[in-house]
Amino acid sequence: MFGGVGLYSGDVFFAIVYHDVVYFKVDDVNRADYIRAGTKPFTPYEGQSTTLQYYEVPASVLEDADELCKWARRAVTAAERKAIARKGKRR
Repeated sequence: MFGGVGLYSGDVFFAIVYHDVVYFKVDDVNRADYIRAGTKPFTPYEGQSTTLQYYEVPASVLEDADELCKWARRAVTAAERKAIARKGKRR
């Protein structure tokens, strides 16, 4: 699809590794953390403004195992919220 690696927690797709950069799932609840940290959204197609709902994980977070776990949990929760919303629309 985009040439990266997807990470799952159970059945929940919550992260992407693309060109040695880790991106976590975001939504309206956690997106501000990434914007505040100055990271960019995942844009898989060069020259296009298309973005997916994933943002680059700040380097400071990647270097702190406890903090990384917190951010990863929030990304999993964001992905779960998206899945629940998607199921609700199908009914």
